Amino acid sequence: MSNQSLKHLSDQHILPTYGRFPIAFVRGEGCRLWDADGKEYIDFTSGIGVTSIGHAHPAWVAAIADQAAKLAHVSNLYYTEPGAKLAQRLCALADGMRGVFFSNSGAEANEGLIKVARKYSRDKYGEGRATIITLEGSFHGRTISTLAATGQEKFHQHFFPFTPGFKHVAPGDLAALEAQGDDVCALMLEPIQGEGGVMPLDADYVRAAAEICMKSDWLLLMDEVQTGIGRTGKWFGYQHFNILPDALSFAKGIAGGLPLGGFMVGEKLATTLGPGDHATTYGGNPICAAAALAVLDVVEDALPQVTEMGEYIRTQIQAMNASCIAQIRGRGLMIGAKIQGHAPGEINAKLLEAGLAALTAGTDILRILPPLTIEKKDIDAGLKIMHNVLSTYFAK
Repeated sequence: MSNQSLKHLSDQHILPTYGRFPIAFVRGEGCRLWDADGKEYIDFTSGIGVTSIGHAHPAWVAAIADQAAKLAHVSNLYYTEPGAKLAQRLCALADGMRGVFFSNSGAEANEGLIKVARKYSRDKYGEGRATIITLEGSFHGRTISTLAATGQEKFHQHFFPFTPGFKHVAPGDLAALEAQGDDVCALMLEPIQGEGGVMPLDADYVRAAAEICMKSDWLLLMDEVQTGIGRTGKWFGYQHFNILPDALSFAKGIAGGLPLGGFMVGEKLATTLGPGDHATTYGGNPICAAAALAVLDVVEDALPQVTEMGEYIRTQIQAMNASCIAQIRGRGLMIGAKIQGHAPGEINAKLLEAGLAALTAGTDILRILPPLTIEKKDIDAGLKIMHNVLSTYFAK
């Protein structure tokens, strides 16, 4: 089938909730994609940070095939080897976290953070202390509760009433944070606001916020859905700040393209949830867990290059001296280029037309999230396309 025929078929039967490009990808290998018409693209999106080790990595494919031939699913009424091994490894990578809950997505993972925070507070203090503070510009998911947690008004539409119990404060404003009342149980932060425009949090602010949480017995929750699993050059984004959160969420890059997410808790929350307090049918199923173990092996080898490659990309984009690029920011292979004078979506469409898949974020950001395993030759090929597009269509 062609791009056009697949588009037509999808438009007939899939709800129109996405602003899709008229392209149907049918194959991927490494950081390359091919559409149904046979055109090749360089992938600077990783499926919005999901295909963290590229497409069809041999170790990932082998792990999935091997596990699928043995056991695909039994539910969480029973133990499985891949799930147990994955939990052990994640706890070690997250500085000795005490336990993991596996879910299917980032929104579910953040719902879990909300639930565990509120139960901890209710168990210890009783009713009236359930508010969770998040930051303006944050994005925490598409469920009713995680939309309420999201600090962007554009997402607070259509689906009223939203779940109560959330307050939003400005990033960097410690006075506003300290001024919050006795109804607060937790502060939830993204180390880098992804959908909010690839905005890294200031390290001094995060450390001071962690001290406020400790003093007030608020839980410090880190939303690592996009920043986790090596994306920023460390296993988790919070590790750049020399702090240890009480709990963190993860998803996206953990299973290389299969649906897996979850949250981890530290010592303070190790016994907060018991049997029946939280559950999911699919979370941590053996195939997804086996895929995740393969991903962690590959990312461990790739991790030393993430910071280097990210700095290289930012430097090369800056050297293009394009008038439409006002600023480059980010950390590791989570990169944002602030656009002026043009719409990022307009630039992104031209890039795709030229064979480079990229992303946007916020209202003025061109976002780049390539596979963590990307090689310099592929980076250079992608940046050459970007330079040609910017100099041809957006020079003024």
